[in-house]
Amino acid sequence: MRFSELGLTDAVLEAIDHMGFEKATPIQEMAIPHILEGRDLIACAQTGTGKTAAFILPILHKISGKEDTSINTLIVVPTRELAMQIDQEIQGLSYFLSVSSLALYGGGSGRDWDEQRAQLTEGVDILVATPGKLISHIAQGYVDFSKLKHLVLDEADKMLDMGFSDDILRIIAELPKQRQTLMFSATMPSKIRELAKRIMVDPAEVALSISKPAAGVTQRVALTFDNQKIPMIAHLLKEREAYASIIIFTSSKSRVSEIVHALRKSGFKAYGFSSNLEQEQREELLRGFRSRRIRILVATDVMSRGIDIKEINMVINFDTPFDAEDYVHRVGRTARANTKGEAVTLVNEKDMRKMAEIERLIESEVPRISLPEELGPAPEWVVVSKQRKKRPFYKKRKSGNKQ
Repeated sequence: MRFSELGLTDAVLEAIDHMGFEKATPIQEMAIPHILEGRDLIACAQTGTGKTAAFILPILHKISGKEDTSINTLIVVPTRELAMQIDQEIQGLSYFLSVSSLALYGGGSGRDWDEQRAQLTEGVDILVATPGKLISHIAQGYVDFSKLKHLVLDEADKMLDMGFSDDILRIIAELPKQRQTLMFSATMPSKIRELAKRIMVDPAEVALSISKPAAGVTQRVALTFDNQKIPMIAHLLKEREAYASIIIFTSSKSRVSEIVHALRKSGFKAYGFSSNLEQEQREELLRGFRSRRIRILVATDVMSRGIDIKEINMVINFDTPFDAEDYVHRVGRTARANTKGEAVTLVNEKDMRKMAEIERLIESEVPRISLPEELGPAPEWVVVSKQRKKRPFYKKRKSGNKQ
């Protein structure tokens, strides 16, 4: 469906055209009509499906021509990177509209705080914020939500996983009861349903098929002992010298610097990205990665959601993520917007059960690749059942089967 068929204003359509978009993505096609009708909405869609524009476009349509400076829309997100990305997308899509936006997130200086307070006092149309930073400003008494019309909770499942449930309810207590509430989530666990019952009125529901990587991702598993992981990554990097953009994911912040140090010893110029860094450092790394000045970035799962970087060639999972859904988000960093990409997951003996859970989730067995001969033998694939420890989910299989 073309955007012109969705009933958006000419100014919004002009902005869409300026951004180079013509056809709506499935989540946009399903969500925008409900939002334009004024209904509360629960939308289930992965990162990379165009969900940000799915709520920004109809909101811009509604507030186009707004004359006062009151806060019309509040968008609450789990991370500073997602707040920055959404704010940038609002600025791009509102190019031909007199709509203002502000992103609030932690990690700034006292000067940043003063500038944010000044903008909040003067008024802003759309406010994008992380929960903690927003609550800090609310506590000072100058954030006025009395004329708010729209509340958006983006990456709602991630916020609940990060322990923001109480903060979200505290923020909502400050908002008018008469408002439109939109909840976007990559998954739909029971806690999301429970939250929806508390804060929404007769919501419409739309959902894309979730929990499966994009068709353009070539997925592989390499069974490895821990001492083989860095040599295997070095082998992959050497074989793929033409790749300009590679993310290596790890589940541990402390391991980021260890991996970076080991790769640099092996001759690869890698950089680490985690929440331990100051905000300016994180922004500089993202700029370098987007511009291809940085080729290899080692990151925690803070990079797996809400970071819109085009044409990432490869994702390497140094370790198997704790949650099967996180695998989909990690792998979803590559092969975005119908491009091609590659994802390799290094699986040790302890992580075989996690990988089996991932394969059940994505309803597909990920092909195994062999280790180079010089790395020695790899572990065999054995997954023990929870019910009976001697019963495997799969037959034993040697790792040397190339597919």
